[in-house]
Amino acid sequence: MTDKNRHFIFGYGSLINATSRAKTGETGQVWPVKIAGYQRNWSVMSTEFGMSSVAVIPLKGAYCNGVLIEINESEIPSFDERERGYERSQIQSEQLSAYQGQALPKGTIWIYHSHEIAQPTQECPIALSYVDVILSGCLELGESFVQDFLSLTQGWHSPLINDRQTPRYPRVQPELNTQVLIPLLEPVTNISKQELSISYES
Repeated sequence: MTDKNRHFIFGYGSLINATSRAKTGETGQVWPVKIAGYQRNWSVMSTEFGMSSVAVIPLKGAYCNGVLIEINESEIPSFDERERGYERSQIQSEQLSAYQGQALPKGTIWIYHSHEIAQPTQECPIALSYVDVILSGCLELGESFVQDFLSLTQGWHSPLINDRQTPRYPRVQPELNTQVLIPLLEPVTNISKQELSISYES
């Protein structure tokens, strides 16, 4: 297969989580990376599930971390459907830098992005059932990756709810160990440790 025929997605939210990726399509190798020229924000991308999502917008001088995911070209329509409301654009490999300094593959690299941000609201807040999936995926990639996700995401001050008892996120993973996420979420969210401690099994 030539470089031209290899396709990749830059995933910066729930696609960081391997189990979540598998719910949409078959993917190949994954590389932890940072991208230059995009800023990640909490944003209301759809009111369908009553929750906000992360979205990136092009912004000079900004950075965002995520994973470079190899996919078969035939899988693109499935990911397009998953990322409804976002625009898929091609990015340049020069915008990416690897965490471990390893060489990154060549090919066609796609990113799902927005052009504007709609701040989360009480009706569509940040939902922990979604955050849990992202952070659990981040933890698999190391502490520095997790801290970069937290610090390189704008809008943590927005309305946030613990919806684990009645999850709003359709690809929720109730089997996750949410206790390990408490010390990560305490510094960036505006809800109490007691509320953060409420799990799917509580």
